[in-house]
Amino acid sequence: MSGFSRTKTIHRMDPLLLVVDDEPPIREYLTRCGNGSGFRVVTCEDGLQALNFLETQSADMALVDLCMPHVDGLQVIRAIRGKDPHCQVVLMSGASGRITDAVEAIKLGARDYLQKPFKMQTLQALLSEVRQGIDRRKSALALENELASEFNLCGMVGRSAPMQELFAMVRRLAPHVKTALITGESGTGKDMVAAALHQLGRRADRQCLAFSCAGVTELMAESDLFGHVHGAFQGATEDRAGAFERAHEGVVFIDEIAELPLAVQGRLLRFLEKGQVQRMGSLDTRFVNVAIVAATKRDLRTEMMAGRFRRELYYRLSTVELHVPPLRERKEDISYLANAFSRECAGRLGKSVAGLTVPAENLLRRRDWPGNVRELRNVIEHACMMCDGDLITERDITHALGHAGSAQ
Repeated sequence: MSGFSRTKTIHRMDPLLLVVDDEPPIREYLTRCGNGSGFRVVTCEDGLQALNFLETQSADMALVDLCMPHVDGLQVIRAIRGKDPHCQVVLMSGASGRITDAVEAIKLGARDYLQKPFKMQTLQALLSEVRQGIDRRKSALALENELASEFNLCGMVGRSAPMQELFAMVRRLAPHVKTALITGESGTGKDMVAAALHQLGRRADRQCLAFSCAGVTELMAESDLFGHVHGAFQGATEDRAGAFERAHEGVVFIDEIAELPLAVQGRLLRFLEKGQVQRMGSLDTRFVNVAIVAATKRDLRTEMMAGRFRRELYYRLSTVELHVPPLRERKEDISYLANAFSRECAGRLGKSVAGLTVPAENLLRRRDWPGNVRELRNVIEHACMMCDGDLITERDITHALGHAGSAQ
């Protein structure tokens, strides 16, 4: 039989046992024992097949024969330990096995050393003990994920002091906000803060319309925000209400407000002062009641000094100012964010991924994340798609980071 084989009757969420042995009767016997102890079992008939398997997948436990053609058991153990230190590895050997090989296996991180022929009671006790340990580890991870939900506000995850302070301010200010300014680097989640202000405010049952100023012309911005009448400009073939009118009694989120053309900034300032909308090409005015939440990645004080942003508009918007910290300043949140993203992605893809291994989390924490939470989410989504086990490994993250780097 070429390739590796899988049992088909075990539930996908059961832990995976990798059996590597060149003797078919041993593989069949260990498969039955593994199934009886609640494992999914994958078998490989030599070390080379095992290395090929480990290129793309990981196991919770591995029973590895020492003496095999092409690639021996110690090489397979090295590959397993290099990929996932949580995998419980047991080296198997015939009666002629050397004690030095057992010592080397233990040094490489093997859990135990079994000599053939096996005593059924010894093997079953070992499988049961490992299975219980795996279940405890996954239960602990589930508890950690449950605790992470306590540090969630309207989809935002943050256990760090800066984020907890931000959450407290959002909860306190949301019921009273009429204008607000959200600042922070690109990818930090300013749009989610705006959504939280809407969801927790008194206008939650009304709509929230979003408008981005990035790359808009003066004509486009004025028409989209204030509306126009038929014939107001070339292409205006009918009357059209702007975002402020359509969101009456609700919220308008203006993203990248620093890029709003100066002339439209003036109109926005007058609207904030009087609450009146005048469509382009019309002399009529309409009273509109909306809350305005603006966001920017730029320093508006610098923009004011350079004459690119109206001082009066800044002071009007910043009655409530909320700053979203960059991810590099709240690295303790990375594990919580990564696990939350992995569960979300796994649910969407119908996969059994429950979180990340410790080495994978450590790798994430060592990065500065210039793209902030958005970049982290993209990396985790790619890693989740590549992951074939129950936990995203360091290898999955490394692959995803390489993919993200090549895409930039």
